[in-house]
Amino acid sequence: MEVLLAFTISVLFATGIFQMLRRNLIRSVIGLGIISNAINLFLLASGAYQGEVSAYANAIGQRSDALPQALILTAIVISMGGFAVVLSMLYVLSVRYKTSDSDEVKGLTH
Repeated sequence: MEVLLAFTISVLFATGIFQMLRRNLIRSVIGLGIISNAINLFLLASGAYQGEVSAYANAIGQRSDALPQALILTAIVISMGGFAVVLSMLYVLSVRYKTSDSDEVKGLTH
């Protein structure tokens, strides 16, 4: 099961990197979202502990760790905020330059 999870995470990360290296800015934003999901899945997989009871149960036994869940929840909130900023910047670029091709956008560098 761990090999399948590692393969899934690596495919998601590679797909995100491939999409971010495209010239189309919309595909780059989609690649950023895919990489964000791959990182969250990696955090969940690396911090998952097979405890006897859940992290918030009042039962007696070895509990699962709640820290990876809290970190992933925080990462989701932060990535959604960053994703909103990137989408707003993409909207401004597409309205101003009437294209989503990164080669046709001029005036971003000196």
